[in-house]
Amino acid sequence: MAHPHQTPYVTPHILHRHYAQASDNEFHSKLIGHDLEYFSQAGFDMDRIQLKRNAPVAQLYEDAIRNEGAIISSSGALINFSGKKTGRSPKDKRIVFEETSKDDIWWGSVNIKMGEHTFEINRERAIDYLNTRDNVYVFDGFAGWDPKYRIKVRVICARAYHALFMNNMLIRPTEEELASFGEPDFIIYNAGQFPANRFTKGMSSTTSVEINFKRMEMVILGTEYAGEMKKGVFSVMHYLQPVKFGQLSLHSSANVRMEKGDVTLFFGLSGTGKTTLSADPNRLLIGDDEHVWSDTGVFNIEGGCYAKCINLSQEKEPEIYNAIRFGSILENVVYDPATRIPDYDDVSITENTRCAYPIEYIPNAKIPCMVDRQPSNIIMLTCDAFGVLPPVSKLSPDQASYHFLAGYTSKTPGTEDGVLEPIPTFSTCYSAPFIVLHPGRYAEMLAERMSTHNVSCWLINTGWTGGKFGTGKRCPLKYTRRIVDAVHSGELLDSKYETFGVFGLQIPTKVDGVPREVLNPSLAWTDKEAFEREVRRLASMFQKAFKLYEGDVHESVRLAGPRVD
Repeated sequence: MAHPHQTPYVTPHILHRHYAQASDNEFHSKLIGHDLEYFSQAGFDMDRIQLKRNAPVAQLYEDAIRNEGAIISSSGALINFSGKKTGRSPKDKRIVFEETSKDDIWWGSVNIKMGEHTFEINRERAIDYLNTRDNVYVFDGFAGWDPKYRIKVRVICARAYHALFMNNMLIRPTEEELASFGEPDFIIYNAGQFPANRFTKGMSSTTSVEINFKRMEMVILGTEYAGEMKKGVFSVMHYLQPVKFGQLSLHSSANVRMEKGDVTLFFGLSGTGKTTLSADPNRLLIGDDEHVWSDTGVFNIEGGCYAKCINLSQEKEPEIYNAIRFGSILENVVYDPATRIPDYDDVSITENTRCAYPIEYIPNAKIPCMVDRQPSNIIMLTCDAFGVLPPVSKLSPDQASYHFLAGYTSKTPGTEDGVLEPIPTFSTCYSAPFIVLHPGRYAEMLAERMSTHNVSCWLINTGWTGGKFGTGKRCPLKYTRRIVDAVHSGELLDSKYETFGVFGLQIPTKVDGVPREVLNPSLAWTDKEAFEREVRRLASMFQKAFKLYEGDVHESVRLAGPRVD
């Protein structure tokens, strides 16, 4: 029993408020001692800033709460906010025009040229800003689970939220791997809180997201949206894998059946269902967004998942819902201030609410995230805002090449800054915002691999049915899941098919558990004339979009698209 004049027992860090901080400082300084020269030469003021390298998750929580206004949700996840930008800024993305990569890059509206001098100005601006911060976070990790093809990535940033995000999204090194990490292959300087100078040559706004393949560096200014870092790493892998390693990088999710080991790749842009549909209780998840189809199998590029949270429920998506716990980050999610319970239906901040979590948080994740087996099925996901494409079609090899190059979908609200309703778009290779090389280069590699390994290909529409956006409704998830199950079981290989008019698609006449009128969109529309009008309208859009690639493909591929008389 404590006497009245004695201090009752309390934990040491309460008696000494700098106890934990002093321990952290000693730990991190010792850990990065061998890299001090690198940071000094890069322009960092080592006498002023405190570098925290691969800080523990708990410390990043503490710093984010103390310095950034983050809060802990009722499930233990960290809720933080990205400020003004709540989605990617593709119009502000730049690639440096330099001699080592200029002949490989597909220059245009996706890969906009930036001069080397402008990059140096922005790089200096980012480092100057980071030098004004008390804490600078460094995370060293890997991109790519296959050791033969992985790269070492270093992220340098000023927000604990960003450090924790990349801790979740990159592959986390062991203590031994961190100690022998050495020089990184790619560096991200994230000074997103600080604007770019819009009067600098080549700048279009105060936001700049730029990659220099000669220096293997990325600079971020004027946006705190964490997804820019994730997609920056993917852009680098989308360049290096075909150019340096001869392997096919893909914007896809992937899973593998537990018993038989058959692998499925899911292609699709944000909002098409890659993350949701690849999280299957009967299959092991290899990854939810970025993969490489190599000569020996398939491997994930990332160490985590970045799932959309809009209308999330435990009933509909239990694997994702249960992954939102300590160590995960909820991004721009509204919460009840009294209970700290997230409200996944509230889109007052953005429709692009997200959660980033380590892939190990999915109970049936395949760890390590790679398989030494070639895919059996490819599922191309589209979100059709016109409501005319069938929910599933079996594609011929030529149709697969056509739809891969066309990459039709609809941008859904929140996936990019300013998108408030679905916008029909053609995103070549299902990855136009991140594509680096000419699309034909990826398409040729895909066709060659599909032919060599006899891979079946399916076009699945997760968009609208019974009418276009505004009059119809989104295809129920339970039907899409049933269709995907039928692909995996082999049921669809034995189905009877009918030809879907203008598009020439082969659609099954029956799938158990899916209504006939859902399988054939013409039956779901009450206004048949309006249906035919929308079909022809979409077909014309396909033809116009594909003109960009007609000169680079065989005639059989060109003729595999829709035909309007």
